[in-house]
Amino acid sequence: MDKLVIKDLSKKFGQAGVLHSVSFSVKDGEFLSILGPSGCGKTTILRILIGLESPDSGVILKDGKDITNLPAAQRKMGIVFQNYALFENMTALRNVEYALLKSAGTKADYDKRKANAKAKEMLSLVGLSEHLDKKPGQLSGGQQQRVAIARTLALNPDVILFDEPMSALDVDTRLGLRMELKELQKQFGTTMIYITHDQEEAFAMSDRIMVMDSGVIHQLDTPHNLIDHPADDYVRQFVIRNIDIKINSLIQFSRQGNKSAAGRP
Repeated sequence: MDKLVIKDLSKKFGQAGVLHSVSFSVKDGEFLSILGPSGCGKTTILRILIGLESPDSGVILKDGKDITNLPAAQRKMGIVFQNYALFENMTALRNVEYALLKSAGTKADYDKRKANAKAKEMLSLVGLSEHLDKKPGQLSGGQQQRVAIARTLALNPDVILFDEPMSALDVDTRLGLRMELKELQKQFGTTMIYITHDQEEAFAMSDRIMVMDSGVIHQLDTPHNLIDHPADDYVRQFVIRNIDIKINSLIQFSRQGNKSAAGRP
């Protein structure tokens, strides 16, 4: 069953066309990555879906309902930004509490006591029980990202959008967060749309991947089919060749490390 259906989405900024009649669907409970280089239109899609931008033309259906012109607060979607968007003067616990108490979709259901309990529960799920009283400046980048994820999950959205959330994190932290995010998706059954320019990241996490360039979709398929049946030369070069380069680099790095270890007294 489709959670989202996007039909003929187009957008210009000035004279520059950013999206050109983009159409795709997202299945209920699916993890879909939108993969492409900077400037290809993937973040513009995310901003239109969440309601931060309006399309010049096209339709967005959610559960069969037209939400194209619906205010962001009524779309029941959440977003995790690249820069975390946390309140620096609030603790991790307070950041999540505040969202529950102030968001249009949840404030009627939560008083201070209920918000406190829910915030603690969500922060525990992302492994931050020991950091409830720390402010963002006292947390690592990965921990700040976990707070942002906990805050979004607490609002119980139908769809969560991620705008390159791990691009500023180190490799080890990214690997850990990937696994946690997939586990959380399985636990909550939430539909997730993940924006990234990192091929390895997309292939490691996604049920399907939408490969974009210059405002158009080149292929939307499973990771397996993208590798075995690339739709065109762009997919073949951007996706497969770059993955091969990364794998070969990792192999070379591993070999060098083994040689260094073997040469130690």
